[in-house]
Amino acid sequence: MIYIYNDYGGTHTTSMAAAYHLKKLPTDRKLTKEEILNIDYFNKLTQSDMGKIIFHGEDEDGNSVYTIGRKSSKLVVPALKNLSILLQDKCKVHEKIIFSNTSPTVPFAMTMGGFLSRELKIDFIGVPLLVIGAKQCCHDILRLVEHTKQIGKSTNTKVIVLENKRFK
Repeated sequence: MIYIYNDYGGTHTTSMAAAYHLKKLPTDRKLTKEEILNIDYFNKLTQSDMGKIIFHGEDEDGNSVYTIGRKSSKLVVPALKNLSILLQDKCKVHEKIIFSNTSPTVPFAMTMGGFLSRELKIDFIGVPLLVIGAKQCCHDILRLVEHTKQIGKSTNTKVIVLENKRFK
């Protein structure tokens, strides 16, 4: 199975989701500033990374975990879904693929922090806001990951797109 977490920038909630999925983060408490800032790819991607599918690792069941930043395009995930189905049919690939949207977990502080840090390069304001936002949404992201994994294990559909809802 292949899991691909996606959102606007692909560097904050998606990186957190991948880290939770791969059991790289504690699940019994809010994250610390150091834990947040040490998440692979957290606040490190640039404009040139948008649209790249980034491998984060394999989970305990041998499933691959990826992330992608799709910007504001509503076409990226449907195009990837259609390409995945095409490759599965034509190349006889039998790997289930789950696209999971992490955007519903993004709090306002993270939106502003990401804009200030990634777009305007004002890290001294943006990074603290990102940390506040990450602390606010860490439990929501964990629930989203658990939901994503449960759907992946419980359905036989070849390609699944989870738009997800707010996890509050």
